[in-house]
Amino acid sequence: MYMLSLFLASLLVPLALTALFPYFWKDAVYLVSLLRIFMAYVFRRRRKPLFFALDRFVEQTAAHAQKLFVAFENERYSYRDADRRSNKIANGLLSHPRYAAGDTVALFMGNEPAFVFTWLALAKLGSPAALLNHNIRSKSLLHCFSCCGAKVLIAAPELKEALEDVLPSLKEQCVTILLMAKECDTPGIESFADEVEQASDEPLPCSLRSQVTLKSPAVFIYTSGTTGLPKAAIVNQNRLLTALAVLSSNGVTSGDVIYLNLPLYHTAGFVIGLIGSIETGSTIILKRKFSASQFWDDCRKYNVTVIQYIGEVLRYLCIAPKKENDKEHKVRLAIGNGVRADVWRDFLSRFGDIEIREFYASTEGNVGFVNYAGKIGAVGRVNFLHRKLFPYAIIKYDTQRDEPIRDISGLCIESPKGETGLLVSKITNIAPFVGYAKNEQQTEKKRLHNVLQKGDLYFNSGDLFRVDKDNFLYFQDRVGDTFRWKGENVATTEVADVLTGIICIKEANVYGVQVQGHEGRIGIAAMTLKEGFQFDGSKMYHHVIDHLPSYARPRFVRIQKEVAVTGTFKQMKGKLVEEGFDPDRIQDPLHILDDRAKCYVPMTAQTYSSIQAGNIKL
Repeated sequence: MYMLSLFLASLLVPLALTALFPYFWKDAVYLVSLLRIFMAYVFRRRRKPLFFALDRFVEQTAAHAQKLFVAFENERYSYRDADRRSNKIANGLLSHPRYAAGDTVALFMGNEPAFVFTWLALAKLGSPAALLNHNIRSKSLLHCFSCCGAKVLIAAPELKEALEDVLPSLKEQCVTILLMAKECDTPGIESFADEVEQASDEPLPCSLRSQVTLKSPAVFIYTSGTTGLPKAAIVNQNRLLTALAVLSSNGVTSGDVIYLNLPLYHTAGFVIGLIGSIETGSTIILKRKFSASQFWDDCRKYNVTVIQYIGEVLRYLCIAPKKENDKEHKVRLAIGNGVRADVWRDFLSRFGDIEIREFYASTEGNVGFVNYAGKIGAVGRVNFLHRKLFPYAIIKYDTQRDEPIRDISGLCIESPKGETGLLVSKITNIAPFVGYAKNEQQTEKKRLHNVLQKGDLYFNSGDLFRVDKDNFLYFQDRVGDTFRWKGENVATTEVADVLTGIICIKEANVYGVQVQGHEGRIGIAAMTLKEGFQFDGSKMYHHVIDHLPSYARPRFVRIQKEVAVTGTFKQMKGKLVEEGFDPDRIQDPLHILDDRAKCYVPMTAQTYSSIQAGNIKL
């Protein structure tokens, strides 16, 4: 009788737990995983000599040297190939008279194996790498290079023209520019490919990076904010060490094949895609850029099992023409952030049983969440252990005054469930905030004092969140002047600075508005003209094409008589955002960027209707 009771209890208890607490088992699995990751991290931190992300690559190379590491177009590289190729780059760089081991080096390349090998080479030399966005030009390029403190710049051959545009300024700074080409006829830019080919592929002595600690910068990754030009977030060696676990903690193993089409200069591509794959020993299928038309054919060709996404990636896949073989693939996991609930459902319906692991994190932030329970639309779930290790709060925020709401004692007020508030996370030894290179002012702006107790210190994420009754977390929006379009953060003041470089424009007020059926917000510029000038749509088109990446180009232009400002001379955007780009609601002249006409042309009601119906691609 006792054994029967025990047997029945073993059956009923799990059923009762599931009935009373629907997410009990998923919570339990996640908590065990979180503890395992934390213990592994602590163990690695205590290793002597110090253990870095590079050392994990060395371990993987020793364990399975012949395994395919990177496939790119018609090229194939094993772990040993990557190791030897990076040795050649490192030895070639070490022999250069104007470089010393440990110097910061800027990397100006698109997605290609040379990017991966060059970063590995720099890691072996103990050199921090500044990962420059290969889309930036002129002022932004100079700014991003200068703020990382580099004296050497390594670039891909196809970016030579972009370098020539800023060459006089780089020469003034005595910058050594190395082009990954066999020859270069531009004075001031040196060809580097031959030196690499002639260099030894022998391993580099560990003594070259003996000065590197866990607090040393590993890479600089650029993030847009409300300040105009991009900020160089310092990702130190400790941060990369924690990043090793991102893919493995989501069930990725050495048997997986990762499809990496997100930019390697971004956190998603570099930290999650590359560093995460190094931890698991997986194979990477590297693409120059995302292509909806090639995506699933590539997945079938290479037997891809894991894909990365930003919200727009899944939407683009969902709106691509349907095919009979949409569900014929081996993809089992999609990991990323920014997917809308409706796109999430459409994606699963069309492409089959793929587990979506939506997460939240930021390049410089000190807290992250993962939706391990699979709740559509959520980015994570509140649980005791996570909050104990990484204390955070969602506090009330005044979006009009752009600041947290405080009580009479000067402390912030936590938002109740269901109410949107600002996510802040406590700065601790386990969850530090390193900040931005050569920008203490912006670093300090991200620090929030006296949040829940006098004297405490929190990181201001700049992101608005909501928690539902079941303790799921939902990302709501960004605060300030940044909006997100096509998966990229766009700083409105940076765009405005570019626009005011056009001779006819007096002031530019840039903001983002929502578009039906699209993720994020699209850019609009409300502008005033200088006296005596008329708007020239053709000149403006060519100016933004030359100076801004595609995602940052204002799709709409609104010509105003004057820009509305507050009493403290801050540009007012609220009413403009409300009016959007509907010509029936806007009395000002309104124009839309037309790539076919290579001009900003007048916006019509018919054009607006076509956009709303999804007949015009934005």
